Amino acid sequence: MVDSAAPSSRRWLFTAAIFFGSFLLFLVQPMVARMALPQLGGAPNVWNSAMLVYQALLLAGYAYAHAIGRFSLRQQGAIHMVVLGLAALTLPIALAPVMGRGTGLEVIYVPWLFLLTVGPAFFAVSAQAPLIQRWFAAHPEAGNPYPLYAASNLGSFGGLLAYPLLAEPLFPLGEQSRIWAFGYLAMALLVGLAILSRRDVTAAADTDKAEEQVDWKRKLQWILLPAVPSGLMLSTTSFLTTDIMAIPLLWVIPLGLYLLSYSIAFAENRAMAGVFLFLAPLVLLVDGGIAVFAAGRADLLAAVASIILLLVVATALHARLYDLRPAASRLSQFYLYISAGGVLGGVFTALIAPVLFDWTWEHPLLILAAAALLPLGMWRGLLGRLTRNPQTAMVILLVGVFVVFNLAMILYTRTQDQVALGWVDWLGLAALLCVAMVLAARRWSYLATCLSVLIAFGGLTHFTSSLGGERERSYFGIYSITDSGDGDRILMHGTTIHGIQRAGTDADEPTAYYGRSSGVGLALANAEAIVGPQARVGVVGLGVGTLSCYRQEGQDWTFFEIDPVVQQFSERGDFTFLADCAPDATIRIGDARLDLADAAPGSFDVLVIDAFSSDAIPLHLLTVEALAIYERALAPGGLLLMHTSNRYVDLEPVIARLAETRGLNAMLLQDEPPRRNDLYSSTWIALAPERAPLDALSQTADWRLLRDPEGAVWTDDYASVLPYFVWENFL
Repeated sequence: MVDSAAPSSRRWLFTAAIFFGSFLLFLVQPMVARMALPQLGGAPNVWNSAMLVYQALLLAGYAYAHAIGRFSLRQQGAIHMVVLGLAALTLPIALAPVMGRGTGLEVIYVPWLFLLTVGPAFFAVSAQAPLIQRWFAAHPEAGNPYPLYAASNLGSFGGLLAYPLLAEPLFPLGEQSRIWAFGYLAMALLVGLAILSRRDVTAAADTDKAEEQVDWKRKLQWILLPAVPSGLMLSTTSFLTTDIMAIPLLWVIPLGLYLLSYSIAFAENRAMAGVFLFLAPLVLLVDGGIAVFAAGRADLLAAVASIILLLVVATALHARLYDLRPAASRLSQFYLYISAGGVLGGVFTALIAPVLFDWTWEHPLLILAAAALLPLGMWRGLLGRLTRNPQTAMVILLVGVFVVFNLAMILYTRTQDQVALGWVDWLGLAALLCVAMVLAARRWSYLATCLSVLIAFGGLTHFTSSLGGERERSYFGIYSITDSGDGDRILMHGTTIHGIQRAGTDADEPTAYYGRSSGVGLALANAEAIVGPQARVGVVGLGVGTLSCYRQEGQDWTFFEIDPVVQQFSERGDFTFLADCAPDATIRIGDARLDLADAAPGSFDVLVIDAFSSDAIPLHLLTVEALAIYERALAPGGLLLMHTSNRYVDLEPVIARLAETRGLNAMLLQDEPPRRNDLYSSTWIALAPERAPLDALSQTADWRLLRDPEGAVWTDDYASVLPYFVWENFL
């Protein structure tokens, strides 16, 4: 009961509290991931593991919010303020000192590190959404509490964007953590004010006199409907960064759209949600087919299609979830099930799929799961306009599925060797779409249509590759071996060429970015003249072992490789560079930065840093602390070589600032080899504490000095790629 003189519902206060809490929640996620970068690197699965921990903590927070629902509102407020106070003792957030990391144990170590680092604070803040909504709903004039969840996810969206656009470029990590701690205290104040505004409410928040009954089918839908978008968000991230393009910060887009989908679906105004519900069956069919079709092609259209698919389908599924919401008396239970569904989708995508599948099969599987759950709505009535005879309808649907499958196969066959779709192909897609509109009249025919499109548009090809054992998947990526038309063997890491070996008598000739005229090729071929005989050479990044064929008699070579799967390609004979040229080379599996930090000072005369995975930037290898580790590992008169080829980020001014800060001499060689299929242009930067190695190296080609440094020096505490984006290459 509430006193008749009770104040207004104060929606603004509860909206502000839930918005700000969610803002902090998603501001801290990339912040902690950035803290862990020097230890973990930037592989897509590192982010997926972090997301899994966050979802598990969110589930724990929602379970706690549901558990304290049995107490009065005053007691709930007191309990939660104590929890917020205890979590505040762990602030400001700093990376936890976790020991015992081992190669191959990343799937355990990474989540454990995130859990210990951010667990208490994240748990306390994560309970905000259901608690704030429950307290708001306790007021008799409050109205529908569920739109507050839209404000919660809008706050999450804002926090996610604020980190790469504002926090990371403007503040070092230590200051970010302190600012977040002050934000946490401000949020606690808002929560306290919200609790005080309900001080006259003496009953528990569950105000419905007759509690609504919810059967198990509805509860199952509460789990499945959020599970599919959650998994789809992570699979889209992996799919984009592995099979489409590894653009820096690309992971922000899927997560941001996922959060935005909740805001649209739970908004009080249902008009926009209705538009997404109408479009979803068609978008899922077309964009799902395009995404699978373009896998491995580095296609901008496929990237856009995958992103649109995620937003539209996630919004439609979340809108259906909103329509299945219970009365406010079961609010916390509803959100607990939603959170459990999010964890289920995350576990499948981040933990199970990398172990079970050799490719991103989780992506098309989740597309099919979405097809099984999407509301088909008005599309069900289309078939009734054609015929009311059930037998005729069945024939139409069967023939339609057959037509769609064969039309998709024809389109896929036509476009196998095309870079872009022609007008005939677009016409075929339009015809396929028209038939699919009729097939959406029944769930089974719509599912069969989606399956047919996914199979015909490339699923069959990928399935054949999986059966043939042509791919390997690890925690760090997906690798495949292909043969070019002239017999060259190619190792692909997603859409990136990881190494090439020629067929025939010149099989040991260096290729790709490591040709004879490349910066690293010239340095290693002339190592004796530059650093003296019997050089000790260290290479960070094994690839297919191409660089080993620059080894000269008397030299001692060591490779550092983080992924054991990469080593297997050389050990089992898929590529023979190592076996032919440096069979006695040492290969150290693990994080190269950590291994080099443990190495004896002066261990190498030449050190090559070539651990870049496509165009993703390994920030932890380009900080002043990392450069200090490389210098320590170099012998007097030693030479450091860094591979900085990148389409999307101009790294030259970054390296120039690092060299200036450390007092290193530096020069750059942009290699443009004669055009052929197995040699690529490359950018290499040579650095040395002493001038002599660079003077000797400069005689080999037209090396030049670096451009003037720009921006602040990158450190483990501060680094931002935004000022160095080459924007025209994104289009």
